[in-house]
Amino acid sequence: MALLQTSNLTKIYNNRLIAVNGVNLAVEPGWVFGLLGPNGAGKTTMLKLVMGLQSPTAGSVTLFGEKVSANASNVRQRIGYLPTNPKFPPTLTPIGYLDLVGQLFGMDADLRKPRLAALLRAVDLLGAAAQPIKTLSTGMTTRLGIAAALMNDPELLIWDEPTAGLDPAARKYTLDLIRELGQEKTIIVSSHILSDIDRVCDHVGIMHDGKVIYCGSVADLKRTIGRNTIEVELDGPEARLASWEAEARVLAPVRAVQRTGAWVSVALDPDATLAGPLATILALATQHELEVLSVTSARAQTEDAFLQLLEADQANGFSRAYSEMAPSGDGAVGAVQS
Repeated sequence: MALLQTSNLTKIYNNRLIAVNGVNLAVEPGWVFGLLGPNGAGKTTMLKLVMGLQSPTAGSVTLFGEKVSANASNVRQRIGYLPTNPKFPPTLTPIGYLDLVGQLFGMDADLRKPRLAALLRAVDLLGAAAQPIKTLSTGMTTRLGIAAALMNDPELLIWDEPTAGLDPAARKYTLDLIRELGQEKTIIVSSHILSDIDRVCDHVGIMHDGKVIYCGSVADLKRTIGRNTIEVELDGPEARLASWEAEARVLAPVRAVQRTGAWVSVALDPDATLAGPLATILALATQHELEVLSVTSARAQTEDAFLQLLEADQANGFSRAYSEMAPSGDGAVGAVQS
């Protein structure tokens, strides 16, 4: 059974702004699920609806097998939530704040104190544990938010744009932590940064204008929509490069070859594996006495797939919306998830 299930989830503010538009999705236990979309796509509103922090205009959310409502505190106690750019009481210290969080969860001191100490060590805040929170950097504040989200040892983590505003070192720390926690917990993480989702998530839902336009595994997203390309940087005389290019064009799985100076992009059939063509291409370079400076595989880049989905949604918006409104064979409202 799905850990999270939404049915026709919709949020309209004051009959003016449609923030979430008839979303149907399911998240299974053990997934690291990425909610991906541009800023303003509806990701934060979606997460707040999931936790019952806002009430839907229409539709429903089921979490842990229970319907979520504004009064579903028993459900929220099983969630560790990290908002975007978290704000905490400025005069409290990290120790004091985590102690307060533990008390709100009803944790006894014998459990609360050792856990907050362990978490402060885990997020590398022991040295700042007694400082006022207002003196912490953005990265340190985010790490405190991570510790607070883990204080109750939740079954589900919901983190909204956890890398927003972080420097490269703090961003890497956060992504590494998500990857590590994903081995034990179900995680829903929202982001507008494609590379973050690609690095840590195994499943993804792509939001655009409040609608989920794709929901499935990252591997399927890449396999079915992305490109299948080998990029090679070669060094050698122009005549040899031209000869290599001519022979590469007629290889069986090659669809196109594009050369810009020493860089060559070789597009393969979508279903072709990379190992065989790559070995042939490199052997061909050796035959023509060309030096291979670098090789990269651009198979099914998440960015390509993401942009293609957005373009398709914009181009086919009316037909897509109409098909979703059309009654299905059993009389229920049909839902199209790309």
